[in-house]
Amino acid sequence: MILLAGLGNPGKEYEKTRHNVGFLVIDAIQKKLFFPEMENQKKFNATLSVGKIGKEKILLAEPQTFMNNSGKSIVAISKFYKIKPENIWIIHDDADLPFETMKISKNKSSGGHRGVQSIIKTLKTQNFIRFRIGIKSTKSGKVPSRSSKFMGHFLVEQKFSAAQQESLKKIIKKCIESIEVAATESLDKAMTNFN
Repeated sequence: MILLAGLGNPGKEYEKTRHNVGFLVIDAIQKKLFFPEMENQKKFNATLSVGKIGKEKILLAEPQTFMNNSGKSIVAISKFYKIKPENIWIIHDDADLPFETMKISKNKSSGGHRGVQSIIKTLKTQNFIRFRIGIKSTKSGKVPSRSSKFMGHFLVEQKFSAAQQESLKKIIKKCIESIEVAATESLDKAMTNFN
């Protein structure tokens, strides 16, 4: 079984913000691949759905802990279902990647992403897979450091414009395709084809 979790923040005010792109991908997978509706599971502080991609059993998850505490939910789910870290796939925003791009990484540091850092801390390993969705899109093409006030309170909580939402559909589609290749063929092939 693979735990495929999208990171984000619960609540209407955070919908369609850059920080919630992980939730957007999970929602799209659930609909496109005909997974059952996501159900709230209080013991995991997450919404879950179980289905298959090819022959691989997949557990979709959206932690409801808020981004910075994502690890609490991920570790609870992985322990209950006995899922090894290398079978945990995390989808999240990445302010270091340009908008409309994505990258698959494995066994890498958090790069300053607090949700990912929370998962590393609670799992006590960084040996899991990450599908990183680029959200960087300022006029200059440059984004201040993740620790800056701008970064923490403006960029990641900024909503996508109508035009960006159309472009976002393409990168979400690409992310889903990469996940399908990783699940049905191999992670290495997905990294070769989509990175």
